[in-house]
Amino acid sequence: QVQLVESGGGLVQAGGSLRLSCAASGRIVSIATMGWYRQAPGNQRELVATIRSGGITNYADSVKGRFTISRDNGKNTVYLQMNSLKPEDTAVYYCSANIRTVSADFRSYWGQGTQVTVSS
Repeated sequence: QVQLVESGGGLVQAGGSLRLSCAASGRIVSIATMGWYRQAPGNQRELVATIRSGGITNYADSVKGRFTISRDNGKNTVYLQMNSLKPEDTAVYYCSANIRTVSADFRSYWGQGTQVTVSS
């Protein structure tokens, strides 16, 4: 069984910064793409950023230049550095990873979500 555990959410003023972390654990053989998504009340879940195993990144236009995604393959961990935060960044942030385990081929796993609230 695989678990993704997120941390680092909280309350911050507009213009501030937060760093989210997500650690994958379990009988993991390999991790392909890892990413962050977010869902604000009344909205659909949307892509924030993804990073491939080789380091290629992709960002939503709304966060380009402000957020940076990175990963530590040795620790099975993905990070999201969020700078210049805006009230519209307020949402529950979810970690996702495409993981191959000892008993199953690649499939997507999700974390439980961490709340990010940006006050104006």
